[in-house]
Amino acid sequence: MKNELRKSYTSANKAAWDASASLHGRGDHWNLLLEKASKPGFNLLDEHLTATLKHLDLAGKTAVQIGCNNARELLSLAALGIRPVLGIDQSGEFLAQARQLAAATALEPRFLEADIYDLPEDVGRYDLALITIGVLNWMPDLFGFFRIVADLLTPGGALVIYETHPFLEMFDPDSKTPYEPAFSYFDRRPQPVSDAISYDGKNHGKGETGYWFIHSLGEIVSAAAGSGLQIIELKEYGHSIREPEYDLYENRKAQVPMTYCLVAAKG
Repeated sequence: MKNELRKSYTSANKAAWDASASLHGRGDHWNLLLEKASKPGFNLLDEHLTATLKHLDLAGKTAVQIGCNNARELLSLAALGIRPVLGIDQSGEFLAQARQLAAATALEPRFLEADIYDLPEDVGRYDLALITIGVLNWMPDLFGFFRIVADLLTPGGALVIYETHPFLEMFDPDSKTPYEPAFSYFDRRPQPVSDAISYDGKNHGKGETGYWFIHSLGEIVSAAAGSGLQIIELKEYGHSIREPEYDLYENRKAQVPMTYCLVAAKG
């Protein structure tokens, strides 16, 4: 993908996230998050991601989170003995919230506002690179993204991705037939997203238009391997980690994959 086209997508996505940030940094949910962050042992990671990270024996190691949002997951790593050193996000508005949460925890990671495809030279190298829900689908150039992620790791460092399963992208929970595929798994066209971005399942009206990209699981694994990373483990789950409207796909007799966790290592 040409740099100019890629930049047009990432610039649009930055504007979309900045415009939606105010929805996340106010109200009861935000106040409760700040309260939790102020208490010892703050950890919002679920049992599956926690088990994966503990198995990697990363106590005392350094971590970077790519697409850290308000840093709630980055800061949670400290409860596992992992040092949360850097959070990278394109949205300065969300990083302002990240600094508030960090102050509540008394942790002092560096927060970097940047286009992931254009990082500064002093970004450093880390023992763990963490990517969680809602990052990969905003990336227009998957192979370019993984080359940069691999470069953020120290030799022997681990990449952990805990994301929505691409299979779930085929379904629209708000349609009249939510259990029938609504989108092609193989559609690679940028998908415009004009609604304000929220996690609560509510309609908050229009925001700035960003662009969502459907990447197959095969493309994700291939891009990681193509960047020089060794695939260690790929687990698939039937539970959801995304917006509440997708909960209707859980706990079914014919269960679809909803989440995956990919672990890779830099040689």
